[in-house]
Amino acid sequence: MKRSTSRILTTHTGSLPRPPDLVQALVDLDDGKPVDATMLATRVKSAVAEAVRHQADVGVDVVCDGEMGKMVYATYVKERLTGFEGETQPFFRQSPENIDFPEFAERRFAPSGTRPLFKRPACNGPISLKNNQDVRTDIANLKAGLQGVKVEDVFMSAASPGVVGVFLANEYYPTYEEYVHAIAAAMADEYRAITDAGFVLQLDCPDLAMGRNMGYASRTQEEFLRFAEQNVEALNEAIRGIPREQVRIHLCWGNYEGPHNHDIPLRDIINIVFKANAAGISFEACNPRHDHEWALFETVKLPADTLLIPGVIDSTNNFVEHPEVVAQRITRLAKVVGPERVMAGSDCGFGTFAGSNIVDARITWAKLAAMAEGAAIASKALYA
Repeated sequence: MKRSTSRILTTHTGSLPRPPDLVQALVDLDDGKPVDATMLATRVKSAVAEAVRHQADVGVDVVCDGEMGKMVYATYVKERLTGFEGETQPFFRQSPENIDFPEFAERRFAPSGTRPLFKRPACNGPISLKNNQDVRTDIANLKAGLQGVKVEDVFMSAASPGVVGVFLANEYYPTYEEYVHAIAAAMADEYRAITDAGFVLQLDCPDLAMGRNMGYASRTQEEFLRFAEQNVEALNEAIRGIPREQVRIHLCWGNYEGPHNHDIPLRDIINIVFKANAAGISFEACNPRHDHEWALFETVKLPADTLLIPGVIDSTNNFVEHPEVVAQRITRLAKVVGPERVMAGSDCGFGTFAGSNIVDARITWAKLAAMAEGAAIASKALYA
């Protein structure tokens, strides 16, 4: 994982807005409609090249493929693993904040009878690797897109065992522990392929934060923390042998504009997060619910080999952050843990699923440019 002792580097969480024509093709594929495979493959490859070039143009140092070929950051595994032929029933409406604010929940979710935002299969059979080519195509597309583009480092995101376990219901394995370890064993090939290609592996882990309100809201905090421990154990099993320096994880409390008044504090999960064999931790750090949590590191000791990637731009609104605000967010944390241990990032992705339009595509790029400008301002102050 690229580190710098002369300036603050910039990155983001992974997903970026897909071009409209690609969105339609991915939606059709998700709906089971016929899609020209050659056309889709060609469009994904060109979209990756466009995304890489655009990231570099706006000043992002550590880039990725924007998840151009994935409908959703977690459910894409149904195309790569066996055992996911069932259907997960919706359960988001039962989250504590939706119970607190039912009118808001009604506005947030699509009316009954309309197409769901994306399909979520369920595990109804034994899990194993059925398709090891898709990730290698992703890797080839990213390598092709990097040709002639100057960047500091490259990462590729992948669903963690735990987020698959949270999003895709288990209707087959006797216990959750067996389920998440089966996912880990099957996903290990993807993780190794990414790191063997020379990329940093980002494991998306909203299960460690958002998971508290998804299935564990009615249980004790101790039960949830044990669930999180199991997910980290499975994650570590899946990446065994991969250098810690080549792995980063992303925490998330839900990439949406909402109350978030039941989010579990970072303080309560941080010691479990530290157990992941990852040298980088990407986390929400600028939205109104989590903006204060940078101060946690004034009292919690950061492991010596760990890099923090705080969100300094918000992925749930269309404000373009002022570069001075970005610089302040970077500087306050860098003064606590040291500037060499901070990389600027986004709170979450800007295209969590194909067609999500929380943030306008052009505004996304303006936000990323503001992040780069803010990082430059912070760098001058920190390395003067």
